Amino acid sequence: MVETSQLPEFVFNEATVRERWGLEPFLEGCAARGLSRASLWGDEIDKVGLEEARRILARTGISTFGFNRAGPLLGAGAAARTECLDRARRAVDMAAELAADHVLVFSGGLMEGSRDLSGARAQTEDALGELLDHARAVGMTLALEPLHPMVAGDRAVILSLSHANTLCERLGGGIGIVADAYHIWWDERLEAELARAGVASRILGFHVSDWLVPTRHVLRDRGMMGDGIIDLTGMWRQVQTAGYAGPVEIEIFSDRWWAEDPDLVLDTALARCRSIFS
Repeated sequence: MVETSQLPEFVFNEATVRERWGLEPFLEGCAARGLSRASLWGDEIDKVGLEEARRILARTGISTFGFNRAGPLLGAGAAARTECLDRARRAVDMAAELAADHVLVFSGGLMEGSRDLSGARAQTEDALGELLDHARAVGMTLALEPLHPMVAGDRAVILSLSHANTLCERLGGGIGIVADAYHIWWDERLEAELARAGVASRILGFHVSDWLVPTRHVLRDRGMMGDGIIDLTGMWRQVQTAGYAGPVEIEIFSDRWWAEDPDLVLDTALARCRSIFS
């Protein structure tokens, strides 16, 4: 088991403040708080260009932890699926250019008018196999992030740690799992599936926010850590027991917090995490 007496490293996901801050102020905000890594989004890199993004990273002393994202992988028809896969390969290439630790894979949800969830999952596995071949060739690790079942219709077809573990076992090396507390806290198999992932050393990240009651929007109403009902301390112990020794990544999609001063958001999140994960 990993020693728990010291604070973990904390990493901000750019989504936490990107409604108010672009890449440069975000990375400057991370550096000002003594952080050394951050998780970035490809569309934010596109706004400034890859070379400028690399200059900002170098100037602030921040390196890339997670990269969001490769996908969606699902398309309506063969041509659309090929186009999706080509875009995903380009995202993997950008992640490699930025020396990211891993790149998140986003499957996407069912196509409009479709009810074929099993078919969408089969297509996703096929696309993952092709994308993984490319990722291995450029030295990039793919990360599956199972999402909450409530987004199955429009955002994801990988909805449990069990499914993600099974996919990783089928596909082999070069692919792992990000455990996002917001998406998996409800799962009765949580501890067992974290342990299953840990045996294979495939836990690549641990994302935190909180589940509010009531939740007004499943995508844009995540809570600040400590404001909801997730046992974040207990889940962190389970992740550590499974062998994960990486950072705690703060990722809050929230209309409420996006409306606040980003400096306040970062400071509040760090204070909460230092209390919860001490």
